[in-house]
Amino acid sequence: MKQNIVKDKSFEFSLKIIELYKQLKLQKEFVLSKQLFRSGTSIGANIAESEAAYSRADFIHKLTLASKEARETLYWLQLLDKSQVVKIDLKTDVENCEEMIRLLTSIIKTSRSNS
Repeated sequence: MKQNIVKDKSFEFSLKIIELYKQLKLQKEFVLSKQLFRSGTSIGANIAESEAAYSRADFIHKLTLASKEARETLYWLQLLDKSQVVKIDLKTDVENCEEMIRLLTSIIKTSRSNS
């Protein structure tokens, strides 16, 4: 079976988001953490759905949804970081999310140009 790098990276990113969510809850941050949890784990779910796409357009659509969720996740991470609501270093998480956005953007652009 062919390795799917973006799927693997999104799964690992989701696991990190789950751990971050747990840390945020321990620091009594419940609202932003839930938003982050939903968008951060949705990235991988949309990528997984793209594997069962019934057309190239559907594939692009699913990855576009994943990209939007990644951008929303980046927003929540940056907001948590800059607001200093919690005392957690989010630099690595922000970098991982930016990498996910770059990967998805590249795949979407390539898929559109090959249509």
